[in-house]
Amino acid sequence: MRAAHALRSAMASCRALAFGLFMLVAAGIAADAAPLRIVAIGASNTHGWYVGNQGAFPAQLEALLRAKGIDAHVTNAGVPFDTTWMMLRRLDRDVPKGTDMVILQPGSNDLRFFGTPQQRAANVAEITRRLQARSIKVIVYDEQLPLRYYTLDFIHWTREGHAMIAAALLPHVLGMLDHRQAALQDQH
Repeated sequence: MRAAHALRSAMASCRALAFGLFMLVAAGIAADAAPLRIVAIGASNTHGWYVGNQGAFPAQLEALLRAKGIDAHVTNAGVPFDTTWMMLRRLDRDVPKGTDMVILQPGSNDLRFFGTPQQRAANVAEITRRLQARSIKVIVYDEQLPLRYYTLDFIHWTREGHAMIAAALLPHVLGMLDHRQAALQDQH
């Protein structure tokens, strides 16, 4: 009788342990399955002036990530004519809770609309600080492209320019993604 009771008790313990392990594995799979949420914030080039949203680097970056098997959603939060001060003002609205990463493309409207390089740098630093305080990774893309990647206005990028930027951003995003996955594994 005692042996039967001990056996039932041991089997119940094994079932509880197996169920607990199953739940841990399922939680790990669910965490790993969560899509990568990226917001690209900027002005007209981020928005896709002349090439449209689907031709802009955020959509092209999303396509590159998906081609690598990464479930990623890149939100285009580009607003034509925005300055970095305007980006800072709309930051909380455009970067929702749950965002993993932000690509900040500050553009050159600050200088075009009577700003100073110092104001622009301070705004970029504040945007970065506020995002990092929310545990959001930040990539600042502030490169000048070769002239062949600009449209006739020499302000906005061609589709090829956007493709070049998406390709340049990809390794940075993947590097940050590796850190994200390592952090998730450390939690388990």
